[in-house]
Amino acid sequence: MKKLPLILLFIGAFTISAQAKAEIQCKLAFNINSWSAIYKSGKGSGTISCDNGETFPVIIRAHGGGITFGKSKIKGHGNFTGVEKTSELFGSYATAEAHGGIVKSGKVEGLTKGKVSLSLSGTGQGFDLGIAFGSFKIKRANF
Repeated sequence: MKKLPLILLFIGAFTISAQAKAEIQCKLAFNINSWSAIYKSGKGSGTISCDNGETFPVIIRAHGGGITFGKSKIKGHGNFTGVEKTSELFGSYATAEAHGGIVKSGKVEGLTKGKVSLSLSGTGQGFDLGIAFGSFKIKRANF
């Protein structure tokens, strides 16, 4: 019968360890203005909201290149995965993007930064067409 308390202790330690590495669910709401003519550049702002109650105003910068041309204003949202600490949300993400539209513009983008990923989608106005690769930087607005 002494084995039962030892097993319960092991199960308790495993549960605490699993909880310590639980992912934080975070979402990004953003607006970005961009232009491209082979080179792509964008500036914007947004807010990251997490299920642990933390909220961060952010500044967004995007740079890259590819087969791309246009100018657009996009309003969108994104979902982060692989986040264990909110400090992992900030920095430079590698991007792969497809965009297209005349008058109504749309955007779908996959981003990664180590084990953290961010999927973006949005709609807006402008004209643009192409595919691009580059970086998408998220920085705290108050720093």
